[in-house]
Amino acid sequence: MSSTYSDPEKQGVHSEVDSDVVGVPIATMNERDAQLEKRVWFKMDWWLLPIVALFYLLSFLDRTNLGNARIAGLQKELKMTDYQYSIALTITYVPYIAAELPSNLLLKIIGPNLMLPTMLTLWGVITTAQGAVKSYGGLLACRFFLGLMEGGVFPGLVLYLSSFYPRKRLHMRISAFFSTASLSGAFSGILAYGILRLDGKKGHSGWEWIFIIEGVFTIFVGLCAYLLMPSTIQSARFLSQEEKDYVERKLKEDGAMSNDIDDGFSWREVWMAFKLPQVWFLAIIFFFSGTTLFGLAYFTPSIVQGLGYKGATAQLMSVPMYAVAFVITMLVAWLSDRYQARGLATIFCSLLATIGFAMFLGSHNKHVQYGSLFLSITGVYCSAPATSTWSANNAAPHTRRATAIAIGFIMTNSGGILSTWLLGTLSKGPRYTKGTIVLLIFSALMTVFALGNMWYLNDQNKKKALRREELGGKRENEEKGLGDRSAWFIYNL
Repeated sequence: MSSTYSDPEKQGVHSEVDSDVVGVPIATMNERDAQLEKRVWFKMDWWLLPIVALFYLLSFLDRTNLGNARIAGLQKELKMTDYQYSIALTITYVPYIAAELPSNLLLKIIGPNLMLPTMLTLWGVITTAQGAVKSYGGLLACRFFLGLMEGGVFPGLVLYLSSFYPRKRLHMRISAFFSTASLSGAFSGILAYGILRLDGKKGHSGWEWIFIIEGVFTIFVGLCAYLLMPSTIQSARFLSQEEKDYVERKLKEDGAMSNDIDDGFSWREVWMAFKLPQVWFLAIIFFFSGTTLFGLAYFTPSIVQGLGYKGATAQLMSVPMYAVAFVITMLVAWLSDRYQARGLATIFCSLLATIGFAMFLGSHNKHVQYGSLFLSITGVYCSAPATSTWSANNAAPHTRRATAIAIGFIMTNSGGILSTWLLGTLSKGPRYTKGTIVLLIFSALMTVFALGNMWYLNDQNKKKALRREELGGKRENEEKGLGDRSAWFIYNL
């Protein structure tokens, strides 16, 4: 896993001599590259993205279906107070947060083709078990182990894709799987609407069927994933050797793989990630994003119910805004990759969420409040892949990037803990006034910190340009082992 980092003055320019095509005219090489370019990324997308997207869809679905189960009768049947419901949500995040960094550091050592499917299968078993709980204590136990198994999923998937795609192509791919979170919001509403028709069948309540059916399907997908997920580019059976070499070359040119630094595990690289200012700018944004994201993920069915829609209808009425969020998320990701504008994408999404929360807070008209959810949910779900890509783009090599990504998601899920109390206990429906005010402020602050990160990264790129001049434009004159601190590693704004 190796090569030089991106040189802004040489991007897109290939060497006249390639190790496996010595003597081939440059024009012929460029034609071969153009042909490879057309088919390689299509094949990668066709094979990898459905697997990764399904992983995250099931992860988000199995974690947030407690909201659907709540309005389907879980809280009443288990005789839970609102306070106890918030505890049930919160307890998921404790092991979730604890698992994220170790999981990301172990991913390369164990192999993502083994580790990720195992996690998926086990959390499917736990989700199914939730359909059999008869007490509040049993529910808490299930939620704890669910968090333990799911903790490394999102950071692991981001890290996994960053090993297969160049930085400039990453946002669309992260959005492709993360937008399944918005689809899961729509899908869970439709699924819960249908599953509730099973209420009373085989002695199980409707909310129990939600857990059982979703859990069994998760187990099935997890077992199939052992056969489908490649561990590395070189183990991807769907690519020819020429295509594998081409992908690795593009990763090297882009800076996702490096030659001057060991890509194996190193505690030094873990520590280096903690010292990166851009990691902490984004960590704060991740915290705000996690609070808004999980607040809406868990409480949208209850919010919609508070607007006058009851039972299964409330499940169904939560579907349209998630479908809109999916479309906008993919559009923003396409523009972000095209113009390499992670910061502007983050700011746009944050402003969209800010407007949505302001509308909900400022109006007493239920139609306006319902309409505001299209803006807030879209903005919140749209911002997460933008910040995730931004984080993965600006840390190297592998261990440093793995740590940076994990820090971001530790903060995301810390925000998730806050969200369970903001809307579950400290702020009561149907208006959730206190909670909405906090979500409004957090969305606005995301814009502020995104601007701060853009300024910092732009300043660093200017200093790197001067440094390249000082070194005579020759990479070999630079100290080895700098990773993203290299003058030839250009930060993505």
